[in-house]
Amino acid sequence: MSPQAIAVVVFACVFGGALLGMLIRSWLPAHHVSGDARDVMKLGIGLIATTTALVLGLLTASAKSAFDTENAEIRSSAANLVVLDRTLAQYGPEAAPVRAMLKEVVAKRIDLTWPPDDRPVHMDSAELRHGGEAIEQSIRVLQPSTDTQRVLQAKAVAVVSDLLKSRWIVMGQAAGSSIPVPFLIVVVFWLSVIFACFGALAPANATLAAVLGLSALSVAAAVFLILEMDHPFGGMIRVSAEPLRYALSQMGGG
Repeated sequence: MSPQAIAVVVFACVFGGALLGMLIRSWLPAHHVSGDARDVMKLGIGLIATTTALVLGLLTASAKSAFDTENAEIRSSAANLVVLDRTLAQYGPEAAPVRAMLKEVVAKRIDLTWPPDDRPVHMDSAELRHGGEAIEQSIRVLQPSTDTQRVLQAKAVAVVSDLLKSRWIVMGQAAGSSIPVPFLIVVVFWLSVIFACFGALAPANATLAAVLGLSALSVAAAVFLILEMDHPFGGMIRVSAEPLRYALSQMGGG
């Protein structure tokens, strides 16, 4: 499910819990929601709310860590691309075809990962995989004629190997999720229980329903933001392509 769909489900569960609590209150005898019973319910709500806040914090930290890791890998790749291009430039005109191939592959990666229109994101492209491997192979088959060229060739091979490794790290993290589904289900259940208790403790009226509705909407929005960060290459919150675009603008020069 998409983050938007999950957020809608969260809102429905949480606000539905509040409405259910209001309905249950109308069935319960007055002494069940007053006096000591009310105090015990408040203590129970406080305990669940504290636990929920801790788990939500863990989910937020996990999603933010995954997002930051992807962002750091993109920035590192951008820097390595510029270093690789400059290394090939220093090698000499023999490496010009490799530099042209490198620039073409980077431009294609930006277009597929950050499409300018509504096209879907295609990170795991066979064209990009083969392009990266072809660049590495092209560097390895260069025939250096001086010690300087041999050093530059070895450096270029090391840099392109790091680039390929970074790509697989990004692909591996983007393919999965840092948020365990059981955690999310349990958090939504706890939130539903909390809002059901809110509805059971307070008198049913339009103002209370509106407040609980806005509160449920806020909770759903928080879950939506967490899930958006967990998918850094799609949706509203995305890893920026600017480092790679800047690297592309610096490539191919003399």
